[in-house]
Amino acid sequence: MKREPSETSLARIRAYVAKYRAKTGTAAHPETDVGESVIKGLALHLDVLGKPLCPCNFYPDKQEELDENGRRWVCACDEMKRYKYCHCLLFVTPEGLPITEYLPEDHDGRQAYGVVADPTPDEGRESRHHA
Repeated sequence: MKREPSETSLARIRAYVAKYRAKTGTAAHPETDVGESVIKGLALHLDVLGKPLCPCNFYPDKQEELDENGRRWVCACDEMKRYKYCHCLLFVTPEGLPITEYLPEDHDGRQAYGVVADPTPDEGRESRHHA
């Protein structure tokens, strides 16, 4: 299996991430290695699968995941679009925390981080009507 993403896919994912951060009012994680690691994983999946499947989940079969669940874990994933929550820490507050304010109370993200307020509540959450 290919280990390094192409420069073309890296450039596409970096451009997408910058645009999506601006659209949602989120920031990059203060530790740049965190974001770069996720970006590389997304770019590699773009090369191999044709879609930027979230690299932070385990999938017994990545192609089957895409076939069965559609866009659920394609960046920006359903949780990001509904709740503005990024478990990969690619889209976070300036302090590097994932936004958990809109998550259901029993969600793992809420349990792990508590309630993290959205610093830009008027931006992002394009699928909030599904939440």
